[in-house]
Amino acid sequence: MPVGVPAAERLLDLFSLKGKVVVVTGASGPRGMGIEAARGAAEFGADVAITYSSRKEGADKNVAELTRDYGVKVKAYKCDVSDFESAQQLVADVVRDFGKIDAFVANAGATADAGVLEGSKADWDRVINIDLNGTAYCAKAVGAHFKERGSGSLVITASMSGHIANYPQEQTSYNVAKAGCIHMARSLANEWRDFARVNSISPGYIDTGLSDFVAQETQDLWNSYIPVGRPGQAKELKGAYVYLISDASTYTTGIAVRKIIYRHIGYDAQRRVSKIVLHVKTSSESEQRG
Repeated sequence: MPVGVPAAERLLDLFSLKGKVVVVTGASGPRGMGIEAARGAAEFGADVAITYSSRKEGADKNVAELTRDYGVKVKAYKCDVSDFESAQQLVADVVRDFGKIDAFVANAGATADAGVLEGSKADWDRVINIDLNGTAYCAKAVGAHFKERGSGSLVITASMSGHIANYPQEQTSYNVAKAGCIHMARSLANEWRDFARVNSISPGYIDTGLSDFVAQETQDLWNSYIPVGRPGQAKELKGAYVYLISDASTYTTGIAVRKIIYRHIGYDAQRRVSKIVLHVKTSSESEQRG
């Protein structure tokens, strides 16, 4: 049967998350998309469960901050999303501790730093297992709970890299995984149409500190392709996450929210990219020979 219509009429009430439980995976960092999604949920009144894979200290710090600033119940869980049993245990533990799960943000992920030929099989498997399989495992685990309850919202953190092929970095495994996440959301929206909504968010370049090592020339090139001329801040994504997990979006499912996408890359831009790639490769080869 169709997903129900919310009882609330006022927009503030539709966006309210009071009484809801939201899970956000990959939220142990101080400035990433995971913690900002968790902050957004807490700001609107939700109790929040966050996960970490190795940074327990960071997760504990985020729990303390969210509890102090928003007065909601918050707890951190260790979870390896690439292990289905770990994802199942996460859902079971959160339901035990919070009583239910209303929304699940599948945000945990890994980046790629090599192409298909230069990277190893292990490099490929790591990204696919975390970014694509891990998202599927979380979906399968929480989907059973949503079906049992008859309601739920799954939000998948995808990427603009699932829509385009990035320049100049070589990260095919990441692009493939995120493209799979986008279509997973579309497919699950149809599969779960009777009891839950599923959507994805595709951020553009977001300044989380992970790209600080990239040459400034390359970062300037990235910015030249972005309509607003700069990378985004993770806090600028909070609104999208809150919308998709709240009752304000009960008639929204199967969409891919794009948060800033590249301009069209023309011939001159591709020539500039090629020069940068050639320079990077030449420098790297020289260092290896030295």
